[in-house]
Amino acid sequence: MSSNFFQPVDASAVPRFAGLSTFMRLPAVASAEGLDIALVGIPWDGGTTNRAGARHGPREIRNQSSLMRRVHHVSGTEPFSIANVADVGDLSVNPINLLDGLKRIEEGIAAIVTAGAIPLAAGGDHLTTLPVLRAVARERAVGMIHFDAHSDTNDRYFGDNPYTHGTPFRRAIEEGLLDPKRVVQIGIRGSIYEPGEHDWAVAQGIRIIYMEEFVRRGAASVMEEARAIAGAGPTYVTFDIDCIDPSMAPGTGTPELGGFTTREAQEMVRLLDGLNIVGADVVEVAPPFDLAGMTALAGATMMFELLCVLAKSVQAARAPDLGESTSAAAQSGFSA
Repeated sequence: MSSNFFQPVDASAVPRFAGLSTFMRLPAVASAEGLDIALVGIPWDGGTTNRAGARHGPREIRNQSSLMRRVHHVSGTEPFSIANVADVGDLSVNPINLLDGLKRIEEGIAAIVTAGAIPLAAGGDHLTTLPVLRAVARERAVGMIHFDAHSDTNDRYFGDNPYTHGTPFRRAIEEGLLDPKRVVQIGIRGSIYEPGEHDWAVAQGIRIIYMEEFVRRGAASVMEEARAIAGAGPTYVTFDIDCIDPSMAPGTGTPELGGFTTREAQEMVRLLDGLNIVGADVVEVAPPFDLAGMTALAGATMMFELLCVLAKSVQAARAPDLGESTSAAAQSGFSA
């Protein structure tokens, strides 16, 4: 372990309910300089079309993330020992001006990327992913692995409004931020506005894996295909908490019955191991609709799972000659 890496507060020395509330109880720092991975909050839900509240997500995810410990119990990964990670705070947002809010988010993430760190964000509604992609994909289009109940590739809402949490990935493809042939959406389900709602996405080359297909095939098979679609190129991972069934994650803006269990979600994220992930987020945690913090806990847990995958990538990039396995199946005991 590098003596220069930030470390979380030890819960055996300072109880979890004491001290400052930061992601994983890590130090709060002013910038991403010197970090490998920057944990960042995006407290903004200006794209919400129905139940607002995801602007409060980062704060509650921080609170619940105090339950995360140092070591992943399956893979044995010690993320804070192999990567320099800290909480860089919340981005500056504008809750009353959508376009300015998008601009502020893009600039905040761009500063993290310029500093050389990988952003791992807590939203915020799913429109926050669009400005994050504008920063992460400035130099080249990226692939994307997208866990969600909804495709979020609609065009316009309420007349001619192009920016809502139902449109970010249509805009991202139009702007050249995403390579649609390297995009896979997993867990899509629920009623839709019209029979051809997903036709545009499919026509661009997006692979949509509906929940019914996931149930038939299982996590290992689906993630094997997802990894093949993403390939070796730069890939973004976005995790909408509503992909999890509302019985386990009720605190979200657009709940849909029939979703993943939290265990299935954890398994899928672990199977991202070894991919070239250039950024990730967990979005749509809406504490006003939560029960006993269970949705925020799910969000914090998914962030920890993503952090472990990212930290191993950082370690492998530092010492590629160590011959470490990048097989999630080997590390986690899962098989296709």
